[in-house]
Parts: sequence; structure tokens; C-alpha cells
Amino acid sequence: MKKGLWIGAMVGLGVLAVSAFTLVTMYLWNWLVPSLFEGPVIDFWQTLGLLVLSKIFFSGFGKGGHSHNNKWRGYWKEKWHTMSPEEKERFKQKMKDKWCYRAPSQTDTNANG
Repeated sequence: MKKGLWIGAMVGLGVLAVSAFTLVTMYLWNWLVPSLFEGPVIDFWQTLGLLVLSKIFFSGFGKGGHSHNNKWRGYWKEKWHTMSPEEKERFKQKMKDKWCYRAPSQTDTNANG
């Protein structure tokens, strides 16, 4: 009997948490969107629908929502461990050049000029 009560309490707590999150989201939407973007006022069920749709779009149905990244993580981990130290340095430099662009500062331009 205690197990059934515990399961019921957890289900009730889950429903309460989802309802509270939906209400907070609805109030924030109805406070901001109509005045800032002239968007519609939405009710509880529309808000819940938007939250579910956002979950599907941004997380998918995978375990933990990040299943699409796991296959690449193993691939790159294996590849990294098979690289020589020189290859690792070249790879790091290539990624730094590609993703860490920094506009030349005034001192860089004077030093090169």
C-alpha cells in the first residue's frame, strides 16, 4: 500500500510541476509577447502545446535529448587518441584559426607595419 501511495504522490507532484511551469510560461508570454511583438494572448493548453512542440523540435525523442551527439563523440575521441602530438597541434591550430577569429588590434597593426 505504501508503494502505491508513493507512486501516486510522485505522479501528482509531476502533474503539479508541469502545470506550474506551464502557468509561469503562459504568464510570461502574455505579459511580454503582446506588448513587444503584437503577438497573440495564449491560454494554458496552447502554452502546454508550445512547450511540448519546443521539446520535440529542440531535444527530439532521444534519451536525454542529446542522442545525436553521442555517435560523433566516440568517433572524435578515438580519432584524437590515434593522432600523433604533431597532428594534435595542427588540429588545434586549425580549429583555433577557424573558430577563434580575433580582429587585429591597433598594436598588432603597428607591429606588422
